Amino acid sequence: MAQDWTDELLDRWSEIRPRSDMEPYQVTARISRLGQHIARRQEEGFNRFGLNRGEVGVLGALRLAGPKQELSPTRLSKGLMLSSAGMTRRLDRLEQRGYVKRKPDPDDRRGVLVQLTDAGREVLDEAVGANAGREKGILDHLTSQEQKTLATLLKKLLARLEPSTGD
Repeated sequence: MAQDWTDELLDRWSEIRPRSDMEPYQVTARISRLGQHIARRQEEGFNRFGLNRGEVGVLGALRLAGPKQELSPTRLSKGLMLSSAGMTRRLDRLEQRGYVKRKPDPDDRRGVLVQLTDAGREVLDEAVGANAGREKGILDHLTSQEQKTLATLLKKLLARLEPSTGD
């Protein structure tokens, strides 16, 4: 198998540090680079629908939030690991385009709920559907069994870093 970017990086580092110290990067550097490639491809795909990955994350969280498809901004920001200011900016942009609407929380007079609109649901479903083919293309050179094995190993790694939310 040909050398990749990570091999070249580790070869250079082995001139400075013992190669054994750098072995974890065989995995972590590749995961990081894969994340960058996936993010770029997703941005390109979602941009065709006038969305970015962050906005798709908000719309997706609302889409999966049960029959009313609504959540509080606080719950959205926690679930998406975003500051309240960042969430407000995203919600403002999505509301301006008619993809979400804010409404008073009937259980909290000071609170607000964000609800997915029909237009938001439609654009999300189109964007996610189109992106599914792009995601499949990333993995199409792996066998079905290799994909399952990789998914299992990645899940095992993430389980240690991300405790289950129960949601």
